[in-house]
Amino acid sequence: MPKSTICIKIPKKQGEIAIALANKLELLDKSLEIQREEGNLCIPLVSQPDEKELATLKSEVPETQLSTNLFAEKKSTTQSVPQVLENNLPPYLLASLPQALDITGDIAVIEIPPELKAYENLIGEAILKTHRNIRAVLAKAGAISGTYRLREFTFIAGEHKTQTVHREFGCQYYVDVAKAYFSPRLSHEHQRVASLVQTGETVVDLFAGVGPFSVLIAKKNPNVRVYAVDINPDAVELLKINARANRVENRVFPILGDAKQITATRLKGSADRVIMNLPETAIEFVDAACQAIKPQGGIIHFYAFVRSPDSIENLKFRFSQAVESTGRKVEAFLYAKSIRETAPYESQVVLDAKIA
Repeated sequence: MPKSTICIKIPKKQGEIAIALANKLELLDKSLEIQREEGNLCIPLVSQPDEKELATLKSEVPETQLSTNLFAEKKSTTQSVPQVLENNLPPYLLASLPQALDITGDIAVIEIPPELKAYENLIGEAILKTHRNIRAVLAKAGAISGTYRLREFTFIAGEHKTQTVHREFGCQYYVDVAKAYFSPRLSHEHQRVASLVQTGETVVDLFAGVGPFSVLIAKKNPNVRVYAVDINPDAVELLKINARANRVENRVFPILGDAKQITATRLKGSADRVIMNLPETAIEFVDAACQAIKPQGGIIHFYAFVRSPDSIENLKFRFSQAVESTGRKVEAFLYAKSIRETAPYESQVVLDAKIA
């Protein structure tokens, strides 16, 4: 039976952003179907947004309107992976099933624990059965490693492929998970940074990969210049494709090469903002980022891993020291937060630092 509830009404083209934001604010009512009417979407909410929540929604989707509508309840017919496998796995192994999937386009990547290795194909088939949009299931066969930040995979179900098209926040990205680093778990971070960029800025994305930061920044800001640097030639080729696919090739400029060399020879003193998404070793490139920042200062978005008992405060100290060794200084930390757990007792952290 239809249920009357509070909702936000937004243009259909802004749907992905609004749904993701409502979910992040814990306002989205996931038990109800989203309604479509005359080019708009009505997104059901669990409660009336307060003033701050509504302001946050309108900052990303200015056309947001509050309304009340009738919504149908979602029909839950899809089984979970454990439900599909409960008659095919020994009961004591069901608890070892991985809880998380990395989904890039129509490719799912999963980490199979050693005790489930003999059942990996069954697990892959269960994922295909419970995720209708998935065409290939890959199992991690090693850690991310090397200069290009790549990982080896084992095909366990579906199509034998590593290329796909991934969509987020109105952009589409051609990705090859075997040839270029890409993390779907950073989608909200891509959106957050893009929303901070101001009209007329010059942005240097030092480890751009296939362009999820660079392309989205250019898509949201018509009057910017983004220099997207990466040392991996396959990533740069995909970045060029993605700039064209999203019609931002006139403001995203892919550059193949080492970040330190490129900043020293081509980008010195050019940037209002530098993105450093290389959490394993970004601290080693702080000198390059500071060299790229304009003489009058700018912002660095710095990413790193923090492993317990280390802390964000310790990371701030190390980063500040690295900046000072270049002759510059951190005027203020504008934002410092753990953005995702990457392993037990380990998380990826971002620091937004104002550099003088």
